[in-house]
Amino acid sequence: MSGGGGGGGGSAPSRFADYFVICGLDTETGLEPDELSGENFEQTPLRRTFKSKVLARYPENVEWNPFDQDAVGMLCMPKGLAFKTQADPREPQFHAFIITREDGSRTFGFALTFYEEVTSKQICSAMQTLYHMHNAEYDVLHAPPADGRDQSSMEDGEDTPVTKLQRFNSYDISRDTLYVSKCICLITPMSFMKACRSVLEQLHQAVTSPQPPPLPLESYIYNVLYEVPLPPPGRSLKFSGVYGSIICQRPSTNELPLFDFPVKEVFELLGVENVFQLFTCALLEFQILLYSQHYQRLMTVAETITALMFPFQWQHVYVPILPASLLHFLDAPVPYLMGLHSNGLDDRSKLELPQEANLCFVDIDNHFIELPEDLPQFPNKLEFVQEVSEILMAFGIPPEGNLHCSESASKLKRLRASELVSDKRNGNIAGSPLHSYELLKENETIARLQALVKRTGVSLEKLEVREDPSSNKDLKVQCDEEELRIYQLNIQIREVFANRFTQMFADYEVFVIQPSQDKESWFTNREQMQNFDKASFLSDQPEPYLPFLSRFLETQMFASFIDNKIMCHDDDDKDPVLRVFDSRVDKIRLLNVRTPTLRTSMYQKCTTVDEAEKAIELRLAKIDHTAIHPHLLDMKIGQGKYEPGFFPKLQSDVLSTGPASNKWTKRNAPAQWRRKDRQKQHTEHLRLDNDQREKYIQEARTMGSTIRQPKLSNLSPSVIAQTNWKFVEGLLKECRNKTKRMLVEKMGREAVELGHGEVNITGVEENTLIASLCDLLERIWSHGLQVKQEYFLIQNVGSLMPAHSCLP
Repeated sequence: MSGGGGGGGGSAPSRFADYFVICGLDTETGLEPDELSGENFEQTPLRRTFKSKVLARYPENVEWNPFDQDAVGMLCMPKGLAFKTQADPREPQFHAFIITREDGSRTFGFALTFYEEVTSKQICSAMQTLYHMHNAEYDVLHAPPADGRDQSSMEDGEDTPVTKLQRFNSYDISRDTLYVSKCICLITPMSFMKACRSVLEQLHQAVTSPQPPPLPLESYIYNVLYEVPLPPPGRSLKFSGVYGSIICQRPSTNELPLFDFPVKEVFELLGVENVFQLFTCALLEFQILLYSQHYQRLMTVAETITALMFPFQWQHVYVPILPASLLHFLDAPVPYLMGLHSNGLDDRSKLELPQEANLCFVDIDNHFIELPEDLPQFPNKLEFVQEVSEILMAFGIPPEGNLHCSESASKLKRLRASELVSDKRNGNIAGSPLHSYELLKENETIARLQALVKRTGVSLEKLEVREDPSSNKDLKVQCDEEELRIYQLNIQIREVFANRFTQMFADYEVFVIQPSQDKESWFTNREQMQNFDKASFLSDQPEPYLPFLSRFLETQMFASFIDNKIMCHDDDDKDPVLRVFDSRVDKIRLLNVRTPTLRTSMYQKCTTVDEAEKAIELRLAKIDHTAIHPHLLDMKIGQGKYEPGFFPKLQSDVLSTGPASNKWTKRNAPAQWRRKDRQKQHTEHLRLDNDQREKYIQEARTMGSTIRQPKLSNLSPSVIAQTNWKFVEGLLKECRNKTKRMLVEKMGREAVELGHGEVNITGVEENTLIASLCDLLERIWSHGLQVKQEYFLIQNVGSLMPAHSCLP
């Protein structure tokens, strides 16, 4: 794993973050009005938009992710600089954003915006001058009428100049303290939102604390840029912030893709019904406009809706945070998913939006959604909503949503992890009957039944849910309880949504039209060719599905999904998302061999929640790697000064480049992730050339396909050994040849180094290794292990018994 490297490195290393960026007010250029923001000069100066600039970035540039200064500047502070006085709230605000490159790849940004006191006298004087000009213009526009009405009566009214100015917080340089927004940002290759937020908040806490941090801020920023690696699939990582540890975990290649935004917030803000309507609009590729005065809400809703589409992916314009200077994008006659920032004053009627019949408008802050015309219903919507609602209620979230998110958050925190138990027979949430009882306890019949039961000495309200003995109750995760609950709710909701598509498209492969020509010809003529037998597929579906499916099959996301299927024949070539989905489809089809339900509208609940949840909990309980701690850098005397309340000017000389070598990575490599790439093991331990390695891997694949046959699992150990004896004999012969070649190379090198010239192999060393190998195989057969385990041990014999262990 490559972890270091300076700003001009070649291939992309597996680093957690690529850039640390600071945006804000450039005191040298002064106040520059942002003319593209659409603001007008009738607003008071404190409410006007001024240009922000990228003040610094570390490192200057990395080759694998060129820095886009315009995009980062606009998305870090989408409405430019904001000025406030001591009378205004100045709480830090966090938001994430996405930069999409021309090739469709994405870079993720995480920004924390806070306020610092303006120390430049020129800026304060300029703001005072703007207020004098604004007040003079306001007095002219709102001068008393010429009819001679009493001035005192005007002063008592609401429309006097005095009350207008008071309402808009005027600025007086002699009595007010002026503050301006500043932003610190991390640019990363993957969306570890919670970890990046913690890094930024701890950095901000360090500059607002009365006591300086343990180390200069440069040490912590250097650490996250150059010494914290990116966790590989299926692994977890712990690294150090300024004040506490930060943990992130990454799903394995057979799990749902990485998603780090809180799903609960979306359901709290919109409610289940609105979420499903928005979800349906996104699947049918309508124009979608999200509207909120919180940038992070725009991002959370957009990312959640697109994540719930698995295995399908949004193919059109995707701008969750639309900068004020790009509002003309809303006129585009194409499907889009964009987020528009609200100033909190204007309502929907004042927005100048295209009056299109296919626009879905979502006012996030007001729990409101405006749907396009003729929107079909998602298949099995009632049962689908019920399944999702049961999960939400189990986590204390009302299905209708909750505008006061803090109340639901407190309920979520109070709940214990043991309260959710899965019923493996049908995928029900075992806790749902209790919640159903809560909903019905006001019913008279239930009250009478409860009275009868109480006579027997039993209270319905004290009934406890039986716990699954296989649950990870005693597993101690290394994150707080609320964070664990967010992980659990996220994966449960996502698994339920993924299960819907798995059930609906369990037999989609039958209807894929494979091209008769080569891939290049097919790709060239793609627009004129059919890739999916839509008519046959629809004729094979339940009647209630048709209104939705007939339109969904015409979308670009479905066409791209099928194109990926055609282009990727082998598992190794498959898109990771497609590989996960196909593996789930295979499981569903195996289960339905006994109970055929593929072509009925019977609703099948999700049964994969337990497995997915346990995988996350195991990663959080057993951290795979702890990154090197922040340390003192080679800084000059006087650098790294601390001034409370101000984010310092960082020392570019120590942050512009990483370590001269990968010494940290190399030192920790053997135990870093507890496993190495399988092909790398073959190369290092068995000394194979490319052709031999390819042959070896092909044999492994052939063997893998053999052991997947279900009949083998029912055979006795002796039959397994007999059946595979020829294969094992071949492996022994191959091991014998490779061992001899390996020993010849080893002894030859040593002889040359010692100046002995030729060397004769007596066969003793070789026989020792072969004997050890035979003993190992005999032990495997005697214990009746399956063929897959036998082969795993054989192919790793190089790592189990290194060559040097057999040499004198």
